[in-house]
Amino acid sequence: MVEHWIGGAPTAGSGDRFADVYDPATGRVTKNVALAAPADVEAAVAAARAAFPAWRDTSLARRTTVLFKFRELLNARKGELAEIITAEHGKVLSDALGEVSRGQEVVELACGINHLLKGGFSENASTKVDVYSVRQPLGVVGIISPFNFPAMVPMWFFPVAIAAGNTVVLKPSEKDPSAANFIAQLWKDAGLPDGVFNVLHGDKVAVDGLLTHPDVASISFVGSTPIAQYVYETGTAHGKRVQALGGAKNHMLVLPDADLDLAADAAVNAGFGSAGERCMAVSALVVVDSIADELIAKIKERVATLRTGDGRRGCDMGPLVTGAHRDKVTGYVDAGVREGAELVIDGREVVPDGDADGFWLGPTLFDKVSTDMSIYTDEIFGPVLSVLRVDGYDDGMEMINANRYGNGVAIFTNDGGAARRFRNEVQVGMIGINVPVPVPVAYYSFGGWKASLFGDTHAHGTEGVHFFTRGKVVTERWLDPSHGGLNLGFPQNS
Repeated sequence: MVEHWIGGAPTAGSGDRFADVYDPATGRVTKNVALAAPADVEAAVAAARAAFPAWRDTSLARRTTVLFKFRELLNARKGELAEIITAEHGKVLSDALGEVSRGQEVVELACGINHLLKGGFSENASTKVDVYSVRQPLGVVGIISPFNFPAMVPMWFFPVAIAAGNTVVLKPSEKDPSAANFIAQLWKDAGLPDGVFNVLHGDKVAVDGLLTHPDVASISFVGSTPIAQYVYETGTAHGKRVQALGGAKNHMLVLPDADLDLAADAAVNAGFGSAGERCMAVSALVVVDSIADELIAKIKERVATLRTGDGRRGCDMGPLVTGAHRDKVTGYVDAGVREGAELVIDGREVVPDGDADGFWLGPTLFDKVSTDMSIYTDEIFGPVLSVLRVDGYDDGMEMINANRYGNGVAIFTNDGGAARRFRNEVQVGMIGINVPVPVPVAYYSFGGWKASLFGDTHAHGTEGVHFFTRGKVVTERWLDPSHGGLNLGFPQNS
């Protein structure tokens, strides 16, 4: 049983509802997870609320000491965390380990948060009047994270939130919940006070409880666009600060002067890595028609070498997270065929290196896709790559900018002028130039445009620090004091 983690310890909670947790590579239920009742939401928020005053007033030096210890524990045990992710999500071990490492970048950013929390100071702004600014934590913050990155996405938020002096209630996906509890134990081992980091498992009851609770100051969310919009509208209606990162339809534009071997590698890696269950996966390959046949041939050669199977067997691509999701993605493949796209590689025919009951779908490639087909208009979230042919740069740019999503995009070209123009004109939040998955490093901020983001603030980096803090400006005047005392010791932080 996967229990909640509230007030520094696991707890079964008061709910009488549970959900199955599967091993996607075998199709078997391996454990159950508790689904929160309203009383469990109240308990988690109450624990975080009680812990906030002392953690807020803990010196920045001591807070970052805990962060450094957590970083060392995470680094020492990241292999264990990767195995937990693979067992419940299905992604191959190397990909799970990469997820943890990318999340750790944000932990390291938080270890050095000191300079990002600095205010400004203006001496003698008026006669004997000084003006200065400070940044202070919000209080209890809620984090609602998706199944596809059970470690990395929560780590986009909670290291910064905790380093800034907030307390956290994390609601992970019920599909792969165990990583959150593992992380909670690492925090405890690092010396984080009880109640500063809590894990609330559940479904809509838990989500709505956090969105409407008067003691929750902010919500950070990653998931589909319809739910992101719901989270944003509900949370803001209840007076909360909200950053809700939604869905995507990430394009990769390939121009005729591109290195086609590099582009083919990138398309396969970005389209089929983690079985396409990435918000930054490339799913729309926009190719100038004169090179499309050659590029497709190179992609076919590479896909033929991939091994789909159990992520613990050294395979290249694992299963999808649940049987229901596999069936949904397969339904899109069926629809693409019905709507007239040319099915170049049929992932439904894959012979996996794994249990026959696993949730399998192999790499799937469509050609001659049009923008009115559901395999283009919808976020599929699976290993389905669609080729859309265009006459040139202008047609490709028009297609990309007309799409409702604006999360990530890439261009492959050896023309610096075209790349610079693309960077300037494309209406997307994260851009790769000869980089297929342009997830920024932690000291820059992650987030898209248009229907890919609800709210004004992106994750981690400077924007993340500002999201989890509020500014105050102080204007003060003092009489000249006269006091003193002797202390020859070297000044120390405490």
